[in-house]
Amino acid sequence: MKKKSKVAILRTTPRTVFADYHELLNLADYQDELSKDVDTALKINISWHHFYPAASTTPWQLDGVIRSMLADGFKKELIHGCHNRTVVIDSHLGERENKHLAVIQAHGLRNIHLYEGEQWCDIREAVGDLVNDFMVLNDVYPKGFSIPRRFIGENIIHLPTVKTHVFTTTTGAMKNAFGGLLNEHRHWSHPVIHETLVDLLRIQKKIHKGLFAVMDGTFAGDGPGPRCMYPKVKNVLLASADQVAIDAVAAKLMGFDPMSFKYIRLAHDAGLGCGDPRQIEIVGDKNAAKENWHFEGPMKNLTFAARMQHQIYWGKLKPVIEWSLKSWMAPWAYLASVVYHDGYWYPANGNRQMQKVMLSDWGRLFANWESLNPDEKGFADVGDAPRGPRHSTSELLSMATKIMGTTIAQAPEVVARLGKKKS
Repeated sequence: MKKKSKVAILRTTPRTVFADYHELLNLADYQDELSKDVDTALKINISWHHFYPAASTTPWQLDGVIRSMLADGFKKELIHGCHNRTVVIDSHLGERENKHLAVIQAHGLRNIHLYEGEQWCDIREAVGDLVNDFMVLNDVYPKGFSIPRRFIGENIIHLPTVKTHVFTTTTGAMKNAFGGLLNEHRHWSHPVIHETLVDLLRIQKKIHKGLFAVMDGTFAGDGPGPRCMYPKVKNVLLASADQVAIDAVAAKLMGFDPMSFKYIRLAHDAGLGCGDPRQIEIVGDKNAAKENWHFEGPMKNLTFAARMQHQIYWGKLKPVIEWSLKSWMAPWAYLASVVYHDGYWYPANGNRQMQKVMLSDWGRLFANWESLNPDEKGFADVGDAPRGPRHSTSELLSMATKIMGTTIAQAPEVVARLGKKKS
C-alpha cells in the first residue's frame, strides 16, 4: 500500500523558532527520509540578492534546520550550504545581504557555489534511460544539458519560502530545484516551465539519496513574485518529503486551488507526489493548515518587467524576440532585468513595501540578527525596530551598477565568446 503524503505545519514565533523547526522536521519524519552517512545539501533559495521579506530563505530557517540536524545526530562535516548562480542574481551578494553566510560560518559548515569549481556531468550519464521519460527537456535542450555531479547520491533539503510567482502563480519546493539542476540557459525552458518542473522532480527522485523540503512562511509574499511582492507576516512553517504536497498545502494556504496549477497537477498525475490537499495527511497544527489568506496572486498587478516577460514567452512578442534569448544577444534581457529590478523597482518601491513588516518581530529579528544571543528554543529578545531602510537610495543605485557589470561579465554568452577569441 502506497504511503500517504504527509505535510507538517506549525505556527511559530521568534521566541520558539528553533524549537519549532526541530519539532516540525521530526513531525515530517525527516530522519526516515535522509541518510546520515552521505552529504546533505541545504539548497538555499536566493530569489533576490537584496533582502526582501518572503523572497529568499530566511536566516532563522537555515539556522533552525542546521540546529535540528546537529541535535539529531547528523554530522557537521556532512552538511553544506548550496548555492546556484543566476545571470540576474549575485549569489555571493545575496548570501551576505540575506545573512545566510553568517549562519553557515557560525556553524562551521562548508559553503558550496555550484558554478565555482564543481564538476557537472551530462544528464544521460546521471540518469540513464530516464531521459526518455522527460516531457520537454529533450526538446528544450536537444544537445543535452549537465547537472552538478555532486548531487548524485546526496541528500538535498530545499529551503523555499511561501510566495507567489509571475510564471507559475506560486513557487516553492519544486521550483527551488530549477536553479540548481539546470545550467545557465535555464531561461530557455520558461515557455514550458510547468513541464520543466515535473521533469526536474523526476531527475531529483533518481539522483538524490534523500529528498526533503522545509518552507518558511514567517513572511509570505503576495503579488508579482518572486521579487516585487507585497510581504505579509504569517508565522507558519511547513515541511515534507513530498515536494508536490508541500507546494500544494502552501498554495491552499494562500487561497488557491493547487490542482488548478499545471505543474502541481502534472506532477500529481505522474505519481511524483500528491497535489490534492484532500489526500494529504496534515500533522502538527491542523487549524493553521485550514487558514485561507486570500492572496490576490501575481497577475492582478504585474510589473512592467513581468508583463514584458509574459509577452516574450507566451504573447505577441514571442516570434519577434524569444529567439534572441538563445543567441549571443541574450545578455540584453539580463541587463534589462537588473536595470528594472535593481536600478528602479527596489530603490523606488522595495524599501517602502518593507516598512510595515520590518517593524514586526521577524523584521526586528532580521535587522538585529548578528547582535542577538538566542538559546536552544529561539530568541527571548529580538531588539529594537530598525530606524530606517537597510540601504540608502544612493547605495542601492551603486550596488545596481556593480551588479550590471557582473551580469554582463558572467553571462554565459559573453564567457563563451571570450573563450572562443582566446582559443
